[in-house]
Amino acid sequence: MGAPKPNKDLERLYRETGWSLRQFAQEVNRIGTERKTPLKYREPSVHQWLKGHMPKADVRPLIVEALSRRLHRPVTQAEAGFPSPSGQSNTHPSTLEGLVDLGRQDMDPSRRSVLGAGLFSVALTVPGWQDVVGRMEAIQTGHTQRIGMPEVEMVIAMTERVSELDDQFGGRHARPMAAAFLVNTVAPYLRADAPEQVRKAMMSAASDLCYLTGYMAVDEGVHGLAQQYYLKALELAGASEDHLTYCTTLRGMSVQAVDLGHSREAMRLADAAAAASPQAGPRMRAFLAGQQAHAAAQIGDRSNALAYLRQAEAAMDKAESREKAFGSYDPAALNYHTSQVRYELGDVHGAVEAMQQSDRLRYAVYRRTRVKERALLAERQLVIGHLEAACATWNLVLDDYPLVQSGRADQRVRTMFQLIRRYQQNPAARALYERARVIAGAPRSA
Repeated sequence: MGAPKPNKDLERLYRETGWSLRQFAQEVNRIGTERKTPLKYREPSVHQWLKGHMPKADVRPLIVEALSRRLHRPVTQAEAGFPSPSGQSNTHPSTLEGLVDLGRQDMDPSRRSVLGAGLFSVALTVPGWQDVVGRMEAIQTGHTQRIGMPEVEMVIAMTERVSELDDQFGGRHARPMAAAFLVNTVAPYLRADAPEQVRKAMMSAASDLCYLTGYMAVDEGVHGLAQQYYLKALELAGASEDHLTYCTTLRGMSVQAVDLGHSREAMRLADAAAAASPQAGPRMRAFLAGQQAHAAAQIGDRSNALAYLRQAEAAMDKAESREKAFGSYDPAALNYHTSQVRYELGDVHGAVEAMQQSDRLRYAVYRRTRVKERALLAERQLVIGHLEAACATWNLVLDDYPLVQSGRADQRVRTMFQLIRRYQQNPAARALYERARVIAGAPRSA
């Protein structure tokens, strides 16, 4: 059996600390004493770790804790070149370590192409509510940092700000910010000491941020990465007993699946989201039923698609009669689902009419959505032979497009170039094509 390979990951972290071998050993020993497991490591042991000899399983967490404290940021066992802890599939460390690794890779520009290569998986195991509820409550923090509700409120506020940036400008630049915030701020908060109520509130806030980050990954077309963020959102939602974010995340996974044409998986996820929502209010019911309608229409289940759409319309009527404030699901979103259902069922004229109504009702803050859905409207106007109307709609798309950094918006503009190229004899199409070349140049890559 050959000699082990040097642990380059651990070596890199060690160099970053500026420690001597002796100081590294002393810090590991100190943390062992804190944990009531006194250790007596010296320089030769650290030297062996760096050369690739694997520390004992119960010592590895102490090593990464020593590195985390020295570097003032979370360090995971995977980052230190150690195998993932075994037997922890249902515990806090695997959830949190996985979240930190995921976010750190997403922050790293050199890793973006690798992450983007991950494919959407219909075989992904999605945990049920009963599988995740109450998880991570037994964490032993051992940290001196203590958090309260002001830290929770800060995470919620930051998530709202990132969401606003995503709505207005797309997720290409906002997602790395969210990933950095997850790794550098939220993960340490999840490890910190706190009263039980605060701990659950922090896990709920982290769940919502993971969902948003996954949604932005979908927008950029990195679907495997998005699924991993969504899974972390489900785990954290279960740990905090946050049914709302759990159901919202399942629905988001259904939206991702239906947009990729995985109809059966989309239907399964939409049904799971509806089933897991206890005593849903009217807006939440509309939010869930609208997605069920779209998924049912895509699999050709006309009767259920129309039934779910009626449920969504009735629920939205109740929601709007109680509160006029716009939220994550509003009449514009319902009309979008109406358009999608009609299109899947073969009524393209009806789909165009509903999409036009959606566009009229959409709030101005949702610029990224406006670009994407106006482009979809133009494509369908072209299908029914309304070339000049389609060109007019695409010109509206180009008004906003330079302000939006979005993979889905880029894809829609590439589709526009392909579709109008054949109509260059038409003055409106030719003018649109020339304007698009000036504004968009060569279509951006996703």
